[in-house]
Amino acid sequence: MKGLPTYRRSVLLIIVLVAGIFFLTECINQEGQKPALKNDEPSFAGSAACANCHKAIYEMHLSTAHFHTSEQALAENIKGSFEPGSNSVSFTSGGTVAMEKKQDGFYQTVYINGVQKKSQRFDLIFGSGTKGQSYAAWAGNHLVQLPITYFTSADQWSNSPGYPNKISLNRIVTSRCLECHATYAKTISDPTVEAEEYDKSSMVLSVACEKCHGPAAQHVFYQTQHPADSTARFIINPARFTRTQSLDMCALCHGGRLQKTKPSFSFTAGDKLSDFFVIDSTPGNADIIDVHGNQYGLLAASKCFRESQTLTCMTCHSPHANEKGNTALFSQRCLSCHSNEHANAVVCKLTASVGAAINSQCTNCHMPEQPSRAIAVILQGADAPTPAFMHTHFIKSYPAETKKILAYIKKLPHPTALKN
Repeated sequence: MKGLPTYRRSVLLIIVLVAGIFFLTECINQEGQKPALKNDEPSFAGSAACANCHKAIYEMHLSTAHFHTSEQALAENIKGSFEPGSNSVSFTSGGTVAMEKKQDGFYQTVYINGVQKKSQRFDLIFGSGTKGQSYAAWAGNHLVQLPITYFTSADQWSNSPGYPNKISLNRIVTSRCLECHATYAKTISDPTVEAEEYDKSSMVLSVACEKCHGPAAQHVFYQTQHPADSTARFIINPARFTRTQSLDMCALCHGGRLQKTKPSFSFTAGDKLSDFFVIDSTPGNADIIDVHGNQYGLLAASKCFRESQTLTCMTCHSPHANEKGNTALFSQRCLSCHSNEHANAVVCKLTASVGAAINSQCTNCHMPEQPSRAIAVILQGADAPTPAFMHTHFIKSYPAETKKILAYIKKLPHPTALKN
């Protein structure tokens, strides 16, 4: 700066200092943030990364149906038998499909008049096995559904739901199907072409942590670098959602057939569902809503829901724990509102005459298992489809079901110790 007037040297020094502070600040602001992503793709960390700080929740979630709704077709994950005599399904239209274990994996093999025609590998499993499992094979970058499904209640192989009574090997698995059975899948084909192709390396299977909390790579990186920062950064917390946000998050997969207006996997928890799908705005008719796939529609048609300002799916369901079959637990959640402690609450009229035993049967009386029209299979030797049964979310009185419960209670030696 020699030769410059004093005031100019001072100005120049100030500029240098300001620039230095600016760049230092930018470096600090960037600390803990994820590296730049290619093509603005979401950056997932994987559920295992969540276990470092949320071990108990992570381990609980591993046993849920959500977590197992899609996974690799490994021996320990496939439910059905590959033993001769229990490993095939014959179609009345001709042909047999046999489930076979080979050196490099498991296959569904088509035989016509005893002659092998085609064999497709079990690559992915869809469905937790609670009601059943369907399977898919990679055909290049396409996914095709295999013709045989495992049906849990019968412990049998059967035709896959929706298949006609003939062997079909080319049913494409769409991105909208994947959107409800996986956390993420990247489509690499022309979006106007229905037979979609996928980037196998980017697929995130299971409805895992990041399905509801958003892509977490940036969060994991930041929190790892700043372990003392107790404020969760770069992550979505559904506990802070409005009622509509919470319902939209669940309705993405439990809201029936939605017509998408934007590419699959564009919706992120916290978004407004109607910004991504055409929502059926007609009044819900519970009589025509199937118990599979549109639990939200059934719930929304219920008086409980319509008269509440706060009821959401998570009022009754823990998103992290496997609570399936715990009737007493769900009944206690009903009683958290339907008790004499709440003014103007509708309470069970049978409590006084039957006793406390009835208080553990709320869901069996008011949300009983019903047959699904959408999930029904043809079992070997059967003439008619066998449906899967699941609890309806249309909450009301079902007199026939209540009669069954009362008859069961009367036979118990100690009704107050009623089992689930």
